[in-house]
Amino acid sequence: MVFSFFKKQPEKMITRPAAVPRKAGGEDSHAEPDGAGKTATPAPDRDEATGAGADVQAGSPSDFSDFVFSQSSLDFHVEADVDPIDAQAEEAAVLFANGQDAAAQSVLESAVQSCRDVAAERLWRMLFDLYRVTGQQSTFETLGIEYARAFEKSPPGWSGNAPEKTKPREGGASTLVFKGELLGSNQTAFDAVRQSLGKNRKLRLDMSKVGELDPDGCASLLQLLVLARKSRQEIELLGREVLGALVQGCVEVGRAEGKACWLLLLELCQLQGRQEAFEEVAINYAVTFEESPPSWETTRVAAPEPEIPAEVPASGEVGDAYVLHGEVKASRFTDIASFADSRDAVQIDCSGLKRLDFISAGALLNALTSVRRSGKKIVFLHPNYLVAELLSIVGLTAVATLVFAKR
Repeated sequence: MVFSFFKKQPEKMITRPAAVPRKAGGEDSHAEPDGAGKTATPAPDRDEATGAGADVQAGSPSDFSDFVFSQSSLDFHVEADVDPIDAQAEEAAVLFANGQDAAAQSVLESAVQSCRDVAAERLWRMLFDLYRVTGQQSTFETLGIEYARAFEKSPPGWSGNAPEKTKPREGGASTLVFKGELLGSNQTAFDAVRQSLGKNRKLRLDMSKVGELDPDGCASLLQLLVLARKSRQEIELLGREVLGALVQGCVEVGRAEGKACWLLLLELCQLQGRQEAFEEVAINYAVTFEESPPSWETTRVAAPEPEIPAEVPASGEVGDAYVLHGEVKASRFTDIASFADSRDAVQIDCSGLKRLDFISAGALLNALTSVRRSGKKIVFLHPNYLVAELLSIVGLTAVATLVFAKR
């Protein structure tokens, strides 16, 4: 029985180029070969679909000497290359999310021994964080020595960087960036401050974007500060140095104008705890306006200004961060939508978060996707690298920005 060597291939196979006759030296391809009296072998019938011979006897290579065939293998299957660093990072993050710390550690320890280029640094960071959250300080420090040799820079530090078991802040302050300039005509900005005070007992008012002011604007700000104190509320001014420099340029000893600017300057010195500067301004105020200045009050010295992440938009109201803490498992985040409603940007505080499981990560993605569609910016603050990798795997980095802690 004779079998065809060129049967029709299944549809899933790659179609190869048809055989093409090769012309030799410009001669006619049907020219009789050398050797008189030699009978030419008749061409076999050809399959209509493939153009190949229907019944070809094995052992006759000369029959195809004038044809060139594709080099493709019938069984060859091409797949996209997978970055080994991505694969190792994903595997370790998934294992850690599932509570398989030892397995995740094994993957990362093996990876860092063979991966010492810049692209692989995130694997080292993941291992540092795994040692940190599992309390392996001596191993952490040993890895730090290897890291310094491999990357020629200082490794992350252990002290003060372990996630602490802190409780979510209760009754935290909202932060409002003052829109526009500190001018008496800018009533929209002052109305926004009053509305925020109506919702919050404590308000952080960021004045760092102000570039211009006038006495009426200073007077309106002072009125808000006094109103808050009388109502047992608090306005914590941020950007005091920027604002103080502007006010300083508006006062002149002996020129009895802009009294509100002088009073605001005294208020800023009071809040910053600059008693010597306060007393100097007070003397100049008394000389200029021939009246007694406000007195220094030690109890009114404000706490140091908190850092405001640069990634948070410099406009609108940004509430205290939504806190993720400890090990978060099977959480649905049903409260995050209402948290985001009154805010123009949403901060997710991950500084105390040790682990996030897959169910929670998926639920968080669903919740925050709806928030992002409403146009709000979302920022994850200080996640560890294991959590950050999981956030990337589930797709949260498509709707949010990740800000890592400086270590």
